[in-house]
Amino acid sequence: MAKNNLYKGSLNTIILKLLQETDSMYGYEITQKVKALTQGELSITEGALYPALHKLEADGFLEVEVVKVDNRLRKYYKLTERGTKETADKLSELERYIETMKVLVNPKFSLE
Repeated sequence: MAKNNLYKGSLNTIILKLLQETDSMYGYEITQKVKALTQGELSITEGALYPALHKLEADGFLEVEVVKVDNRLRKYYKLTERGTKETADKLSELERYIETMKVLVNPKFSLE
């Protein structure tokens, strides 16, 4: 998708959801998983991903494990207990937003 602007506000939710589905992931793995799931429509840059990961970690939603792989240190991110709750909250919020947008884009749908 040429306009990734729509996804920017959902980046944390995307990260949390991916980590909910796996035990842990490292940054590049997250970018590749998003690209694969969206068939290349969404590309998350390192410049967007890593600040989001660091903020989620600082907020207590992620924990980091550093592992040496091929003489390099790799950070694996994993949800904390708070992160699991935050994921559920964010997904619920996103679902409500999507339903509201459906009503606005196609008034034939109703929230009632």
